[in-house]
Amino acid sequence: MRKLLPWLVSLLLAITLIVGATFYFWNNLFGDKKSNDPEQAAKDVAGQVELEPISADEMVKVTSELIDISTNLADTDYVVKMSFSFQFDNEKAKDEFDKIKENQIKPIVNRALWVMTPEDMSGTKGKDQLTAGLINAINEVISEGKLLKVGIKGFVMTPI
Repeated sequence: MRKLLPWLVSLLLAITLIVGATFYFWNNLFGDKKSNDPEQAAKDVAGQVELEPISADEMVKVTSELIDISTNLADTDYVVKMSFSFQFDNEKAKDEFDKIKENQIKPIVNRALWVMTPEDMSGTKGKDQLTAGLINAINEVISEGKLLKVGIKGFVMTPI
């Protein structure tokens, strides 16, 4: 029996390691394909969202504007002047947005612009990141509905 015990322990250890490695590789190869990258996760969620087409009159009722925001970028040698349009899911959200636009929304927009570099703002990728960040930040402030879409209506960036 003493000669058989080391062989038995080695065999059980080998089986345990094989089973553990099998579960690990099974989950990596055939498991959930969700990405840990927040940008990719946001794209996946955005791809699942379907917006119902609305008429122009309904769009005017749920759309608000923020015109001529001027501020420096992360590189303080550059100034940006932007105008935005915000589309909401209902009129209550738009009304709430209009009430808090000056004292809560403008600081959120400024804070988002202060971290952007001129290189970020020169391409569409940086502007898309800006609008996605604004949607997330503004939806935290609004309680009556949701912000669905942010559009950039005007954009001017110039060195000082």
